[in-house]
Amino acid sequence: MDLRKIKKLIDLLEESNLAEIEIKEGEESVRLARTPRGVAVAAAAPAYHPAPAAPAAPVMPMQGPTEAATGGHAKPAHDLPDGHVVRAPMVGTFYASASPDKPAFVSVGQAVKAGETLGIIEAMKMFNPIEADVSGTVLKVMVENGQPIEFDQPLFVIG
Repeated sequence: MDLRKIKKLIDLLEESNLAEIEIKEGEESVRLARTPRGVAVAAAAPAYHPAPAAPAAPVMPMQGPTEAATGGHAKPAHDLPDGHVVRAPMVGTFYASASPDKPAFVSVGQAVKAGETLGIIEAMKMFNPIEADVSGTVLKVMVENGQPIEFDQPLFVIG
């Protein structure tokens, strides 16, 4: 399925009141589900049963996925330089080049044109090019080669 079609499906899901959409074309299928922003999806935790004689402990707020990964400190939004943020259109593994022995598609300080490939996301054994939405200069690369990425995660900042 074409990446442009998937982007249109994402836009359709965002504009509608739907929580989930699934499309099948031949053997290929895409399922998109919306989770409200700010809601952390957590794995089931074992039940906690305090001892009857134990005094009540103060309740600590749960850490979100970003906070847990950074040791309890969420990255502030101002870590991103001013500019256009290119975000991940899907979950997968990010690759900075076409193969391990090739140079990265882009680097910080490099001028790019709209439509130029910035990187690749591998999802379900398919390699999907991530293209620049705007022309400009790459101000920051937010991910590393081989890093697993989440949907809507900032990948690049173009100024």
